[in-house]
Amino acid sequence: MGLPALEFSDCYLDSPQFRDRLKSHEMELDKTNKFIKELIKDGKALIQALKNLSTAKRKFAESLNEFKFQCIGDAETDDEICIAKSLQEFAGVLQNLEDERTRMIENANDVLIMPLERFRKEQISAAKEAKKKYDKETEKYCAVLEKHLSLSAKKKEAHLHEADSQVDHVRQHFYEVSLEYVFKVQEVQERKMFDFVEPLLAFLQGLFTYYHHGYELAKDFNHFKTDLTISIQNTRNRFESTRSEVECLMRKMKENPHEHKSISHDTMEGYLFVQEKRSFVSTWVKYYCTYHREPKRVTMVLFDQKSGGKVGEEESFTLKSCTRRKTDSIEKRFCFDVEGVDRSGVITMQALSEEDRRLWMEAMDGREPVYNLNRDSQSEGMVQLDVVGFNVVKKFIYAVETRGIDEQGLYRIVGVNSRVQKLLGLAMDPKTCADVELDSTEWEIKTITSAIKFYLRMLPAPLMTYQYQRSFIKAAKRDNQEARITEIHSIVHWLPEKNRQMLDLLTKHLANVANHHQQNLMTVANLGVVFGPTLLRPQEETVAAIMDIKFQNIVVEILIENHERIFNDMPVPGGPANLQLNLQPRRRSTESKAPSCSERPLTLFHTPTHSQKVEERNSVVVNSTPELQQPQPAQAKAPHNNPSANPSSSSAAVDHNSSGSHGHSWTPRNSLTSTDRDQDRGLNLQSRPNSLVPGRQARALYACKAEHHSELSFIAGTTFENVHSSREPGWLEGTLDGRTGLIPENYVEFV
Repeated sequence: MGLPALEFSDCYLDSPQFRDRLKSHEMELDKTNKFIKELIKDGKALIQALKNLSTAKRKFAESLNEFKFQCIGDAETDDEICIAKSLQEFAGVLQNLEDERTRMIENANDVLIMPLERFRKEQISAAKEAKKKYDKETEKYCAVLEKHLSLSAKKKEAHLHEADSQVDHVRQHFYEVSLEYVFKVQEVQERKMFDFVEPLLAFLQGLFTYYHHGYELAKDFNHFKTDLTISIQNTRNRFESTRSEVECLMRKMKENPHEHKSISHDTMEGYLFVQEKRSFVSTWVKYYCTYHREPKRVTMVLFDQKSGGKVGEEESFTLKSCTRRKTDSIEKRFCFDVEGVDRSGVITMQALSEEDRRLWMEAMDGREPVYNLNRDSQSEGMVQLDVVGFNVVKKFIYAVETRGIDEQGLYRIVGVNSRVQKLLGLAMDPKTCADVELDSTEWEIKTITSAIKFYLRMLPAPLMTYQYQRSFIKAAKRDNQEARITEIHSIVHWLPEKNRQMLDLLTKHLANVANHHQQNLMTVANLGVVFGPTLLRPQEETVAAIMDIKFQNIVVEILIENHERIFNDMPVPGGPANLQLNLQPRRRSTESKAPSCSERPLTLFHTPTHSQKVEERNSVVVNSTPELQQPQPAQAKAPHNNPSANPSSSSAAVDHNSSGSHGHSWTPRNSLTSTDRDQDRGLNLQSRPNSLVPGRQARALYACKAEHHSELSFIAGTTFENVHSSREPGWLEGTLDGRTGLIPENYVEFV
């Protein structure tokens, strides 16, 4: 597990957990600082002491081998893994060079020592200064706050207003310092991945240049060096995009801090002062309190921000009631009383402000809270994933591929915003779309490419949907590349039909762009950086979500590199993606019951609706646009009809099932008339292979329990006689122990 992400919203809560996470980052920076000092010392020893070169280089190699990178987040990209492994690779190279006993070092001070010292002085030292400032402001804010809250409510109103203003000013300054410190800490943690490793790579490259005896070793190292260079560049590119996103989020929170505070529908948390009565004296003790709405549970932890550690044990109770305290009933301001079901007596609590008390009151008495949306939804929903959108995107792609596919920086260089919006507006308007001439020089290629990206960003939801956003990210975090491809392959086929068609159209075009990377300089990795945040944008704008941008880029890279396989081939049943199938349950009729056989393998595909089937049949007749045609998967589960019945009785049986008497029919098929069903069967039977001839034997791969009298029950390894295709799509007909019935097609193999 890597370092936890530091959310800017946590700076306002300043919770104990936030302090613990911040402390882990500080410890990592201290460890990095100590390691850099040691590394610089060892490097200088290499330059100055040639006689002790063997000892110095072995020590240097050991230092590299012992250090381990810690990334932000719960997983690493291939590039980060490559960078993290690089230190161990460097150590092995140095040990091999020591065995050769031939050493030469030139320009080591410029390529190794100075960059590390510069990183340490400019980055780590800056982070330490920010920590000092943060600790100082923390102590100042806590002291001012405690002094302010001790003011009597009987003071003059003018005096109280002045005190409030002073506290607000100190609080705002504390929040700003906190945000800046968190930003700096995470920046240094991310920057060290390339600012730290790149000088080491340059140092090793210099060694290879001047050592004749290291020539063969340099050739062996060349492959890893290439991968590492690409990984560093990819990491740097991702860092630049991530840093700009995080910095933008920080600016938003500085400008409108109240709109970006974390307000949960289920939880309220923050600091409260609790009145504790001892003998004849009452004191106010600071607690970090959390309230969960559903169990109505209040948790209090005695905590002192200035010391940075827990003072007491956790205490919790179930809330019974919450009452606002009037100003004339107590000397303190912002007070309210709570009673617990499992705790005797009334607890008087003091909030940090009137607004804070209002939020606590709303949370505890069940009134609806006020939410602030982090996303600006005014600009969303202006375009839709409809026929107009498909036509516009196709038109834009055609213009790009015929006019400027070799243009350098394609999709990375953005067009003028006003021109982009004008082009998209004209193209989307039915009245003016025919007048848009993309072949003319009026519209630059960068304007057209920006219009494609702008269209995708303006969709009400990202093209790869909010629903499966986390599934795609999780797939990209898998260790094995083939597992990533297989799982992403399956998830793509869970997407709604229009989304998958548009994604197919787009990635096919991007694959064509990547094939011209020698001219346009847009590699698959560069296209992933451009389109990852657009196709897989998260619902919530958080630091953790921004840190996942690198995995969004990986998803897009996989889609581009494996376009033919992902979009032209159906997912293989039983692959890794089957573990996630509970996210996409098959649609059943309202009368249907759950399958009685839990071990029955699930199908990966949707049952097509009536309209989809009609469109599919029409597409065969009119030969519609290939990009929009998708192969319809075979049904793995069909309605339970008697295969031996004649066509008329079969139609009646289907109609009977549609009324819910058997309770096993699928909803899409129930929506068809009997004529449509017969036509559907006819099409399916015509498209089935002719290899299923009567008289063949088949062996069961899985156990199955019959859910209908027309089906056969069997265990794994059972052999069936006279197996042939049935009238039900996805089912075979065979004989077992003298009884003939239906067998799921994907449960058996022919022998």
